Amino acid sequence: MLPTILAAVILTNGKIWTGNPQHPWAEAVEIEGNRIVAVGSSAEAGKNGSVIDLKGRLAVPGFIDNHTHFIDGGFELSRVQLRDAATPQEFARRIGEYAKKIGPGKWIVGGEWDHTIWNPPTLPTRQMIDAVTPQNPVFVSRLDGHMGLANSLALKMANVTRETPDPPGGTIVRDVKGEPTGILKDAATSFLDPVIPSATTDERVAAGRAGLAEAARFGVTAFVDMSSGEAYEDFRAYQQLEKSGDLTARVYLYTPILEYKRLVAASVEKAFGGDRLRIGGLKGFADGSLGSSTAAFFEPFLDDPKNRGLTMAAMTDGRMKSAVIDGNVHNLQVAIHAIGDRANDEVLKIYESIPNERERRFRIEHAQHLNPDLIKRFAADRVVASMQPYHAIDDGRWAEAKIGHERARWTYAFRSLLDAGAIVTFGSDWTVAPLNPILGIYAAVTRRTLDGKNPNGWIPEQKITVEEALRCYTANNAWAIFRENDIGKIVPGMLADIAVLSDDLFAIPPEKIENAKVDLTIFDGRVIYERAASQGAASRK
Repeated sequence: MLPTILAAVILTNGKIWTGNPQHPWAEAVEIEGNRIVAVGSSAEAGKNGSVIDLKGRLAVPGFIDNHTHFIDGGFELSRVQLRDAATPQEFARRIGEYAKKIGPGKWIVGGEWDHTIWNPPTLPTRQMIDAVTPQNPVFVSRLDGHMGLANSLALKMANVTRETPDPPGGTIVRDVKGEPTGILKDAATSFLDPVIPSATTDERVAAGRAGLAEAARFGVTAFVDMSSGEAYEDFRAYQQLEKSGDLTARVYLYTPILEYKRLVAASVEKAFGGDRLRIGGLKGFADGSLGSSTAAFFEPFLDDPKNRGLTMAAMTDGRMKSAVIDGNVHNLQVAIHAIGDRANDEVLKIYESIPNERERRFRIEHAQHLNPDLIKRFAADRVVASMQPYHAIDDGRWAEAKIGHERARWTYAFRSLLDAGAIVTFGSDWTVAPLNPILGIYAAVTRRTLDGKNPNGWIPEQKITVEEALRCYTANNAWAIFRENDIGKIVPGMLADIAVLSDDLFAIPPEKIENAKVDLTIFDGRVIYERAASQGAASRK
């Protein structure tokens, strides 16, 4: 029963999924300050305070995105847009137009291109763009971030020539004459790092603000930033946003695992920080990606029979295992990117070699291509499978051409992992995929690929329910970042982060879920986003 409390905000007349297994549904929520103080029926709700009439709308805990590249996402909002460039000609045209827009001498980066939508799906080359970028160095990334295209000017600046050897864990793609085509895969992309100017703190702050506005629009009130090699520069930007009061989401920043001693030297442990900004997670890489043919598999790619993918150098020379062991000793949380089954096996072996003396909540990021044995080990080892469901409906268009149907049966194996008792969490991998969690829920529930060729779902036996998907975007994610007592549920005492949706995801046909919108986002007890002109939107009194 709701107590009589002077509440700052009262949500009433709603269909509220609380995420609390003991009391999953309610009609009203009372918020005092930045905390939820009561949850119950509309009849019991108090009358003192600002009343928001939900008019029967579905409200859920604020979404938590368990894997983003957030500052990069903010930058991408203003960079050249290549993801939907459907032909090589369109790809080149957009880069050329962007070069004219920004003027000569400035770098063109980002892009997020996807050659799999081209017919045929051929990798781009520097010759495609050299003529339209004679005075602009270019390094535009594929959407998965595991390869990019440099123009001739950028290759010259980076001193990448036909004599440059492939680095460990990377590939310089070459033409039949041995000349670099401009495509650099995984570790080879690091050749560009010294010559691409680093963004300033002010630029990162601006990108962060742009990303936070996007997050509010999608009901995302907390996220994990799996930052790049410039993680500490990003941390400085987040600190400025927090000090100015502009950090309208809760951030847990992960830093490169091979730099873990920086955190150890500062006596930082896992999830260190306050309500809005935390640090203490370590991120490593075991392999590449499926789309770049650099994911590490036991069996070769069907379309490249001599290739079983790339294993990162730190995995083969022992540095990764050493960093995991020592990072764990110093109570830092470890998350390692693993796409292929061989990479997942190797990471699990590292985790399994370390005595489980405390709840460390080790994570594997993506956990994309598994097998029944690996699935059992995820559950037995209590390793978090940090997954991104939108990838399933994206990659599902072409994955079987690369790995075949049998291996694909265990790709994005949401159902099998949950049934085995594994801990599954969801995120977007923004900018690789859209930030919108509703699209992720749609993908997990329907598995309908983006090309429309799988209306009943690609590998449909791996579909899950709306409630399971919501839990993977809320309570499970909170647990994975040591915040299960603060966020991820609508229960008294929790921080008041809530998303109000335009449609009832539990009642509408699953194929309609992708069209649902966020009408209202409440963060820390206050409304930070309200969708304009939303029909039947929540009203305030």
